[in-house]
Amino acid sequence: MTTAPEHYDRLLAEHYTWMLGSDIHASAREQAELLDRLGVRAEADGDVALDLGSGPGPQTLALVSLGYSSVTAVDTSQTLLDELAEHAAKAGATDAVHPVHADIRDALPRVAPPASASAIVCMGDTLTHLPGKADVSALLRGVERALRPGGHFVATYRDLTGELRGTDRFLPVRTTEDRLLTCFLEYVDDDTVMVHDLVHTLSAGQWHARVGSYPKLRLAADWLTDETRHAGLDIRHAAPGPRGMRVLHAVKPSAVKPGEDADAVSDG
Repeated sequence: MTTAPEHYDRLLAEHYTWMLGSDIHASAREQAELLDRLGVRAEADGDVALDLGSGPGPQTLALVSLGYSSVTAVDTSQTLLDELAEHAAKAGATDAVHPVHADIRDALPRVAPPASASAIVCMGDTLTHLPGKADVSALLRGVERALRPGGHFVATYRDLTGELRGTDRFLPVRTTEDRLLTCFLEYVDDDTVMVHDLVHTLSAGQWHARVGSYPKLRLAADWLTDETRHAGLDIRHAAPGPRGMRVLHAVKPSAVKPGEDADAVSDG
C-alpha cells in the first residue's frame, strides 16, 4: 500500500501549490489571518515556532509574518521543502526559516527540546496522513513536551468520519485550463479512507492522466479534542474552519495558574 509521503512524492508534490491556488504568499496571508485571530503570534524577541507538515510553506511564512524569529519547517517531501526555500528567499525570510526533511514523528523530539517552542502548527490535513491514531496521540504528547508553558498548538484537518455515498464520493479539487484534479473516497473501515487522486494535465495539445491512492485517517472532532486534553493541553477553540477544514487550537497550561502563589505551587 502506498503511504501518504510516497503518494505526494510520486504524484501530488508537483501540483501542491497549484492545488492551493497557485499563490503561496496569498495562502500565507490567509493562514496568518487565521492564526492571528486565534492569538497565535510572537510575544517576545527570540520566540520560535515549528511547522509540522509544512509543504511549500504557507504556514511557515505566516508564522514569520507574525513575529517568530525562527520557524523550523518539517516535511517528508524534499520537493516541497525546496519550493519553500525559494518562497522564503523571495519573502526575505531565509534567515528565519529552517527546512528539515524528515517524518514529523521522528523530527519533533530532535528539533524541539522540551519547553522550547512558543508555537507548533500541524495544518493542511497533516494529522490525517499519519499511519494510525496511536501516532496522532503520540505526536500530541510530543507537542506538549516541546511547547513552553503558554505555548500554542494549532491543527487543521478534515473530519472524514461521516461516510459519503454514491457520486458524492467524487470530489473536484481544482480545475484550470491546463490541469484538473479529482479525488474519489473509498471507505475502508471506521479508521481509514482510501483517497484516489486523478490528475489530468494538458501538454502539447494532449491530455494526460495519472492516478494514485493512499490511506487517510478518519479523525472525529471529539476524539481529537479528547486526545489533545489527555496530552496535557487546554482546548481554546475547536470548530469548523475555512476550506472545509476543522480548526483545533490548544495551549499548554502555564506552570503557575493565574491567582496562584508560585511558592505554594512549587511546595505543593
